[in-house]
Amino acid sequence: MTPEDTDADDDASVIARSRREPSLFAVIFDRHSRHIHRYLVRRLGPVVADDVLADTFLIAFDKRAKFDLAHPDARPWLYGIATNLVARQRRVEVRELKLRMAVGPPADEIGHADRVADQVSAQALGKRLDRALATLRPRERDVLLLVAAEGLGYQEVAEALAIPVGTVKSRLNRARGRVRAELGDLDPVKETSRHG
Repeated sequence: MTPEDTDADDDASVIARSRREPSLFAVIFDRHSRHIHRYLVRRLGPVVADDVLADTFLIAFDKRAKFDLAHPDARPWLYGIATNLVARQRRVEVRELKLRMAVGPPADEIGHADRVADQVSAQALGKRLDRALATLRPRERDVLLLVAAEGLGYQEVAEALAIPVGTVKSRLNRARGRVRAELGDLDPVKETSRHG
């Protein structure tokens, strides 16, 4: 059987068959990698996103035997794996930052000032939004980004993060309140309601 033969099948059917024919799991990658990659770029930036995307699908492939075949769409499951890897990546970055701070600043490099100026310019645009997102607890940020940036519904977020729908709603409500308080006059909810 070829991946083309699986075009009409839901994800659960493809995953079930991939347990016997591992090459069929490529269909899941083809269907969902674009969405997961976009999510990872938003969370980690384009440099790290490719590696984490590969890890996401390697883990999914390894755990495909445990996938709940009652769920026809694998995307929430994949978002859950990706979100866990984002958290792991953040922990690694914090450890590396602490280590660099303990060691001290690196020697001056050629072009360092230009790189710093470019970074400052790029970050100035989203500075307030970044600050607003930084005020959120990681669990609230995960829910907010899965809903707002990825367009997942409450049930899909609940599946992705293995939490009840009620918890998704309460985390999202808290996250929205904190972001509104931080953004004030730049409240994206107000902008959306004016244009919607």
